[in-house]
Amino acid sequence: MQEGGDATARTSGLTARQAAAEMADLAARVARADAEYHGADAPSLSDADYDALKRRLADLEADFPDLARSDSPTRKVGAAPSEGFGKITHAQRMMSLENAFTDADVTDFVARIRSFLALGADRDLAFTAEPKIDGLSLSLRYEDGVLVQAATRGDGSVGENVTENARTIADLPARLSGDLPAILEVRGEVYMAQADFARLNAADSGRTFANPRNAAAGSLRQLDPAITASRPLRFFAYGWGEVSAPLAATQIEAVERLKAFGFRTNPLMRLCADAEGMIAAWAEIEQQRATLGYDIDGVVYKVNDLAYQARLGFRSTTPRWALAHKFPAETAWTRLDRIEIQVGRTGALSPVARLEPVTVGGVVVSNATLHNEDYIAGRDSAGAPIREGRDIREGDWVKVYRAGDVIPKIADIDPQRRPADSRPYDFPTRCPECGSDAIREPGDSVRRCTGGLVCPAQAIEKLKHFVGRAAFDVDGLGARQIEMFFADDSLPIREPADIFTLAARDAAQIGRLKNRDGFGARSADKLFAAIEERRSIPLKRLIFALGIRHVGEVASATLARHFSTWEALVATVDAAAREPAFTAPDDKARRAVLPDSPNWAELAGIDGIGAVLVQSLVTTFGQPAERASIDRLAGQLTILPDEAPRRDDSPISGQTLVFTGTLERMTRAEAKARAEAMGAKVAGSVSARTDLLIAGPGAGSKARKAAELGVKVIDEDEWLRIAGQ
Repeated sequence: MQEGGDATARTSGLTARQAAAEMADLAARVARADAEYHGADAPSLSDADYDALKRRLADLEADFPDLARSDSPTRKVGAAPSEGFGKITHAQRMMSLENAFTDADVTDFVARIRSFLALGADRDLAFTAEPKIDGLSLSLRYEDGVLVQAATRGDGSVGENVTENARTIADLPARLSGDLPAILEVRGEVYMAQADFARLNAADSGRTFANPRNAAAGSLRQLDPAITASRPLRFFAYGWGEVSAPLAATQIEAVERLKAFGFRTNPLMRLCADAEGMIAAWAEIEQQRATLGYDIDGVVYKVNDLAYQARLGFRSTTPRWALAHKFPAETAWTRLDRIEIQVGRTGALSPVARLEPVTVGGVVVSNATLHNEDYIAGRDSAGAPIREGRDIREGDWVKVYRAGDVIPKIADIDPQRRPADSRPYDFPTRCPECGSDAIREPGDSVRRCTGGLVCPAQAIEKLKHFVGRAAFDVDGLGARQIEMFFADDSLPIREPADIFTLAARDAAQIGRLKNRDGFGARSADKLFAAIEERRSIPLKRLIFALGIRHVGEVASATLARHFSTWEALVATVDAAAREPAFTAPDDKARRAVLPDSPNWAELAGIDGIGAVLVQSLVTTFGQPAERASIDRLAGQLTILPDEAPRRDDSPISGQTLVFTGTLERMTRAEAKARAEAMGAKVAGSVSARTDLLIAGPGAGSKARKAAELGVKVIDEDEWLRIAGQ
């Protein structure tokens, strides 16, 4: 059995500044991997590498909660849907799963469930355990027993419409019979058996798939359903989304009903009474892994009682009642040919290892990220040795590992095989793209180019981000076109506002674009129309599109919900910039500075918005050149306000709540989850925007602040009445 470590010990010795820097680096790398894995079916990190990054980030977030970013990849699902398919908005979000890697993680998961639900050790709490299929998530919508819609997970909220392709999969019934709910969304995993995968690669003279997961994803996401029909796809059902009537009282009974409806369910699913039983099930399934005939990468645990699941609810991207216990990784040795540096949109210099191709678990890999200069040098962000202090050099034989289907991480080097003339890698102190100084601020794990807008790599990457699917999503203006326009002196795009003046500038030049390679009159007109369509943009998309460091999709949506309008956000950020400087992102600094700085307090008090993010936001808006570029962009747009959907059946829908003191009959976590489910916003501090303070015994400064501001205060009894408990 695996033994768990102590997360606090792993992050001890880090200052808040060091932790914030490492968290930002981890978030950027995981975000890139998400887009490659979910959006392009072309991953560049191994499952083990990816899981390790997210786990380290989760450890840091646990030990430095005030630095946890609302846009953290630990809260994000999947990637934006492909442009090649119609888009379907899921009636209920398709969630990701929290990962576990050790027995201790599983034990902690069970303890957290009991704590959230306030269940004593004497109360029964059963879990299901089933193999985690390594495939592509799919949601099937049946109305009156007839399949009417099939969608991939996409970004969790919006997926790809693959209905016609799904109809070709033999495991998916077109019509159900029996005692059915009028509306039934069945969710599960599309996969390809290992034997079928081998036959497909042997017979196909075109693309060779790296593994069954990529083969299944590529087959389902074909624009021609006939191609999908020719591929041997299979499906296991394991859950559901929207249903018009409950399926059962427990998870295992509900899955049995899905089986009775005609779906294939996994025969290895079992019921476990406690953490020990869950870990035993994991070990038994791992022993059978090689003989199953299909790829799995772990075991999924779920709380069996559906009433408990409902109470536990969801985080932003993961259910509180489920956990994926992953399997260990596979390893191989190969030679590191060279180290290359890539420059990202925030100026980060990211080292990439170019490897001699090697097969790891049946997949040929040739690249791996090297994280940062500390990792290459053999030390962590706190200066402690990793790999027993062994550095990584060009020419080294390196041990790489993977768990599943993607490119690995370098785990170690073989000092006995190091060339005699090898030299330590000299990490550049100048940007390889523009020659500007590349500096590393104290506590930061990443070296960054100082060139800013003069660095072409940063400018191009920011523009690519701006037109990305989760941002402005301009049809016909992708990465290749951005590079072309950036290099064009006669019709350039050098900043976002240039996109929205492109048609006018082209007209002034008597239609130059239609005479360029890759464009004609029709394609030029289509591009101008697509740009015009994006001139009206939701606030959350604009915030995300700006590419502000630390401000991702979740944080952008949170800021948009809080401020509702662009003008309100800008006014608060500008006001914060005129208030006393916010210099140290830690608990003591927040307590010392924020009470005398109301706009800093409002920004940092938004639930899920951390101090580091606030600093980055205010700093970006305060930079004269950056601000001028943002203002020029805003002047070209109609920015749509964020209007949260109101729930007519909820007395607190649209209101901002703050909890303080001790709740005696409902845990704080459950109260917050319940409030959000009822359409309310939950903030961490009291401000003029607070509508309601729920004060339990021991309420202190927040209650006094509420009294000063005239905020309504209620006790736990009144809260439970509102919450329907």
